[in-house]
Amino acid sequence: MTLVLLTGATRGIGQAAALELARRGCDVAVVGRERSRVSDVAREARETGGGGEIHEHVADLMLMSDVRRLAAEVRERYERVDVLANNAGALFASRQLTAEGLERTFALNHLAPFLLTALLRDMLDGGRVVTTASDAHTGGRLDLDDLQSERSFAAMRVYGTSKLCNILFTRELARREPQLQANCFHPGVVRTGFGKNENGVWKLLTTVAGPFFRSPAHGARSLVWLACSQDAAALTGAYVVDEKVRQPSAQAQDEVLAAGLWEASTELAGLAAGTPG
Repeated sequence: MTLVLLTGATRGIGQAAALELARRGCDVAVVGRERSRVSDVAREARETGGGGEIHEHVADLMLMSDVRRLAAEVRERYERVDVLANNAGALFASRQLTAEGLERTFALNHLAPFLLTALLRDMLDGGRVVTTASDAHTGGRLDLDDLQSERSFAAMRVYGTSKLCNILFTRELARREPQLQANCFHPGVVRTGFGKNENGVWKLLTTVAGPFFRSPAHGARSLVWLACSQDAAALTGAYVVDEKVRQPSAQAQDEVLAAGLWEASTELAGLAAGTPG
């Protein structure tokens, strides 16, 4: 049975993906930061009748200590992970630091999936890594000397930069670990809790525009396709939109930038140089 470890699984795209993967008979490890919501989604997943096992994990992935704790739980509980779906992410209206001193957007959207993938690398041998990116990456501008957005902070630009990081991470992972199938995707603009984690203009805009956005189930299609489809099995290092490979921005294809981000992320995540993944 295929085991899918799915972060950000309690809302929007992640919740829809968890239910569809369960319906298809996958074993699904549901990861979220609120225990009650993790339990609710796990119950819904079991009720799909797919027959796979549904597991529950609670972690706040803005904190690298929680990423490490989650990885330790996974290593203790399972023999291998067939698919790691790095889906957790958010847009924050203002620049604030986590308790560990990291800017929240960068920590959650990029550094957490980077670290989790590294810590589970040996359990993923021959498996798939699927990361939720976005066409918002075209508005990002990655400065390796300012990964924490200390010089300036504009919410949508910083979010776009984190999504640019997702694509660069995916391409560099595919280059470094050719035995993995590492891909990322743009889900479209989806009706989720995105932008509603804080008060202010972003909450207002997402609420007003919500009826015009895609459904979470529609947004989850490429995630499920990359996780399960035989048609996607040969892909690696790809950026996918609506189950089709697309070319991301020029900066997202910059191999030197990808390597530089990898090295900087290795240091920020507290990984020893040369750590697999």
